[in-house]
Amino acid sequence: MDPFPGTGVGQLPGTAAEPDGPERKPAPRRPGRDRYLDLLRSLALLRVVAYHLFGWAWLTVLFPSMGVMFALAGSLMARSLSRPSLSVIRGRLRRLLPPFWAFGAVALTMMFAAGWNPVKDPDLGGTWGLVELFDYIVPIGAPPYPWHLGSPSGLLDDTWADQAAGVLWYLRAYLWFVVASPLLLWAFRRAPWATVLAPLALTAVVGTGLVTIPGETGNAVTDFAVYGGCWILGFAHQEGVLAKVPRYLAVSCSSLVMAFALWWASGHQGSEGWDLNDIPLADATWSFGFVVILLQYSPSWRELPGRLARWDKLVTLSNNRAVTIYLWHNMLIMATFPILDRLYDLPFMESDRATAVLDSTYNLWTFVLVWPLIGLAVLSFGWIEDIAARRSPRLWPNGSEGRRSRGRPEARGHRARA
Repeated sequence: MDPFPGTGVGQLPGTAAEPDGPERKPAPRRPGRDRYLDLLRSLALLRVVAYHLFGWAWLTVLFPSMGVMFALAGSLMARSLSRPSLSVIRGRLRRLLPPFWAFGAVALTMMFAAGWNPVKDPDLGGTWGLVELFDYIVPIGAPPYPWHLGSPSGLLDDTWADQAAGVLWYLRAYLWFVVASPLLLWAFRRAPWATVLAPLALTAVVGTGLVTIPGETGNAVTDFAVYGGCWILGFAHQEGVLAKVPRYLAVSCSSLVMAFALWWASGHQGSEGWDLNDIPLADATWSFGFVVILLQYSPSWRELPGRLARWDKLVTLSNNRAVTIYLWHNMLIMATFPILDRLYDLPFMESDRATAVLDSTYNLWTFVLVWPLIGLAVLSFGWIEDIAARRSPRLWPNGSEGRRSRGRPEARGHRARA
């Protein structure tokens, strides 16, 4: 399943209806979305925003979002590769790149306006900095950005460019997984378990310091190794291989792998303690075991059940705008700080007590404020995802329009002809 919305993600195969009479054969039921997988993606995006705002290391243990998102993407990629490989890869790139270009255009404009010159950036090596700007067109590598740079307005922290563009590693990894998927799926169908476990073995080599690959090449190889197991688990889920493993065996083995992850992390903590993002082997094994359990218990809901149904519109919206939310959320987190700082200038904030209360709840108010800003980004840039997917642009695709259409007989007839 694709981590990005509007790409057929989370769809269940259609099932043919039984004929109810000798003269009538109703059309097969249309495919539906797997709302369990949609919910997982929404939770992954929520966790990513919370982690980048609060920085709580335990969130990487509670819910390994990146591993989950790569697994869902791998599942859809395996399903799509029933079609010619080149057409599938072109389709993925077509859906990914336009939203990325919009983000890059805004980010680069702000960087240049603030005085950044990639040719003079000592970290980029002169004219090579201009070549690296190509990664803002196709992210085959890490798009360059300055580590410290004042914002054009002077309101943002000098690390805003690092925070805004630092999340783009995910798009690089996603692109390389997409390109490698035909070969990976070929290998998986011939040696499934060896292919699933190979990324963990690679992580044990390049993610532990046993073999060191310098620079961004090393980062790209490490990312590919750490999350490759999850991507191929998506293959296993889609191909039905994972379902053939008895649940008790899958859960037991996953628990052992996750126990190893915690043991390894306990002895290899970085500056952020239990943050698994800093411990590649622990991240790979914990994410792997976590994803196996999630996919083993996948209930394949056509609708969110019980109390979860109240979140249906938000789940639908976040799935339809996952690229936009992911690309813009970190920059918008940075934008909340100058807005909240204005509260200190209000008359009732002159007392020490009021200032102390705001200080102690600052991150909470940031978390509250960032969501309206993300909503503005969805309204401003989200429609590009529809254009990229060759759909009519929508401002707020939370499913309401579709539900209203299903209530009109003429709308049903129109869809049947589409």
